[in-house]
Amino acid sequence: MVGNAVTDNYYDNLGTVTYWWSHAMISDKTYRQLINTCDFRRQKESDECESLYSYAMDQEFGNIDQYNIYAPPCNNSDGSTSTRRSIRLPHHPHKVVRPLSGYDPCTEKYAEIYYNRPDVQRAFHANVTRIPYKWTACSEVLNRNWNDTDVSVLPIYREMLASGLRIWVFSGDVDSVVPVTATRYSLAQLKLATKTPWHPWYVKKQGFITRGTAQTISFFFAAQLQLSSSRHECL
Repeated sequence: MVGNAVTDNYYDNLGTVTYWWSHAMISDKTYRQLINTCDFRRQKESDECESLYSYAMDQEFGNIDQYNIYAPPCNNSDGSTSTRRSIRLPHHPHKVVRPLSGYDPCTEKYAEIYYNRPDVQRAFHANVTRIPYKWTACSEVLNRNWNDTDVSVLPIYREMLASGLRIWVFSGDVDSVVPVTATRYSLAQLKLATKTPWHPWYVKKQGFITRGTAQTISFFFAAQLQLSSSRHECL
């Protein structure tokens, strides 16, 4: 089972930008500039490309939760706009700025406060090396310096399929960070024949979409990136 996984640098980045445009998160102009300027195969983008990403997220996205674009954002108790964080993902060497997310949109904020309490860290025997930066769900410090990553895991999928292993891939269709378009673009490169046609899957009259392909790899599209904060029927 593979959930909302980064799969291939080029197709993940292309699919992400396409998702932003197709869901009216960015303008036609910004979409064309990103497509024409960025080399989605690179781990580190050019300064011009980086500035386009920054413009899209700072000026065009608005106050949304990028992990669930239809969920309410986490608003501070004082009524100000939601707390935002800069993160870097393996297929996004640029910063991704997003509000904190969860079923309760402030769940992650509560967790961050809790896990940074000295008494909690002592109880968990955590941070015994006295790391100077705070614990966060997606650490900007770690992501900025993370170099141990492959540009694609598609060769690994091919090896697994050739050995007879079954793979179930699910992707959240309201997640704009590792979106469903990225998953579809990436898995299409396996060029597998369709075994079961695309069809709706209903649970208590709620619709989800699944698609099966030959060689025992299946697609499942529903919910957001953190499926644990969506209804359990999504799985």
